[in-house]
Amino acid sequence: MRGVAYDRGLLPSARLDGAVVSIGNLTAGGTGKTPLVVLIARELQRRGRRPAIASRGYGASKQDPQHRNDEAQLLSLALPGVPTRQNADRLRAGQELIELGADCVLLDDGFQHRRLARDLDLVLIDATRPWGLPAPVGGGAPVRALLPRGLLREPLGALARADALVLSRVDQVSREERFGLLAELQRRVPGTALLEGTHRPSHLWAGGDSGEKGDMPPRLPLAELSGRSVELVSAIGNPEAFERTVEALGARVESHRVFPDHHRYRPADLEGLGRAGRALVTTEKDAVKLPPALEFFALAVEFRLESGEAVLEALLDALPRSSGESRRANLHAGLAG
Repeated sequence: MRGVAYDRGLLPSARLDGAVVSIGNLTAGGTGKTPLVVLIARELQRRGRRPAIASRGYGASKQDPQHRNDEAQLLSLALPGVPTRQNADRLRAGQELIELGADCVLLDDGFQHRRLARDLDLVLIDATRPWGLPAPVGGGAPVRALLPRGLLREPLGALARADALVLSRVDQVSREERFGLLAELQRRVPGTALLEGTHRPSHLWAGGDSGEKGDMPPRLPLAELSGRSVELVSAIGNPEAFERTVEALGARVESHRVFPDHHRYRPADLEGLGRAGRALVTTEKDAVKLPPALEFFALAVEFRLESGEAVLEALLDALPRSSGESRRANLHAGLAG
């Protein structure tokens, strides 16, 4: 009902003095938004824009001095100098970021936050579990249902609001599954841009005593995991995808402790890990929550577009300018003249 009220203009959407780009999804759980947020922010910087990131802040840490959640801490490491705000009132967060000098606000997980109008809506769909739940063991189609029976936040018809759909992890499904999903999306939302991407491991970094607090530790090659027996620990939306990625790097996964998304680790959760010559491996998102005395490898991943790069370029180039940005452009033009 709330969605219909926004569709019909009964509930208003406020605008910021700057471009707003929403990166979200239709399901609860991990589709790999954070690496795409990093990619979009860097692309905007390359265009001379001043991006900032607004998020709800679900699972914020009381131990973090700024009370950020795991995703915000990771974004601060990956995007130094890009301001972030966490607030359930995304409009207030966006206004604060504009006041700080941002001219483009990225809404992390913002597809359902319709109180703030956006200029570009990107929706991620995980090819390995497009509608949230995996296929049942033994075969059959996965459940497609709204919460709480399934993991859909909205009906599939909501995809019509998106400017572009971004299929993630297309390298982890068969060719038939990939093209079947593309065909279904083309039937459901004809004319909507379809992009495809993968989450590629880029490097490792070592936890424990390496690196100073607040700084990204030195990079290590992925070959560090090849042929090694490892144990995994993760608290993310799609732990199976993480496990498949580690195995693809040549590691032998002996065990995987899986916790709910945004879980705050307690000492008992990690007891016994990383012993008997086995390396402990986790995700970057989880690494920021692990105790500094624990030795582990964190696997860094980046989002890479496999198709639709020109479409994304055009969408970002078409974003409106803020009043401050226009003034700077006019000033530079006058100086050049």
